[in-house]
Amino acid sequence: MKQLFLLASLALAGCAHLPAATSPQDAFFAQIASLCGKAFEGRIVSPPVPADASFAGKRLVMHVRDCTADTIRIPFHVGEDRSRTWVITRTPSGLRLKHDHRHEDGSEDAQTQYGGDTVSAGTTTRQEFPADAYSRELFIRGNIPQSTTNVWAMEVTPTLFAYELRRPSRFFRVDFDLGRPVTPPAPPWGSR
Repeated sequence: MKQLFLLASLALAGCAHLPAATSPQDAFFAQIASLCGKAFEGRIVSPPVPADASFAGKRLVMHVRDCTADTIRIPFHVGEDRSRTWVITRTPSGLRLKHDHRHEDGSEDAQTQYGGDTVSAGTTTRQEFPADAYSRELFIRGNIPQSTTNVWAMEVTPTLFAYELRRPSRFFRVDFDLGRPVTPPAPPWGSR
């Protein structure tokens, strides 16, 4: 009987060393964090519309610049415009995406800190972020109520990172080739 107890104890002790299963959100976050310090050039892959005119003909570069255990900051440069940073944060229930928009002097733009939290587990390669209450109120105050239905998404695979904005009347997507890193750009506006 002692031998049986000893064998059972050893078997259970071995189980204690197995890694805990990670959620799709943890795996997604880890994939992006693995790119920390690298920058990549992208291109718009959604159909051209007048709302995207400010991006036309400009170099689009994302830089996975700052990474901690709970936050990843990804500046998104449009030509010489360094005003945009995507901020992905872990929350108790999933992930949060915010858009940090700054002026050249580092001060916050009136339309900043909008985004949302995941409402489902998503997948290891794609997470979606519907507009949260703060964002909806910001968009109404800013006279852009059509943006209250925004859903942002990010995708990451070994070869691709994508940023996407979708709502009933709008689709915008930029794909970045992870197989071709570029020299990291200057820091985003407002960065220390």
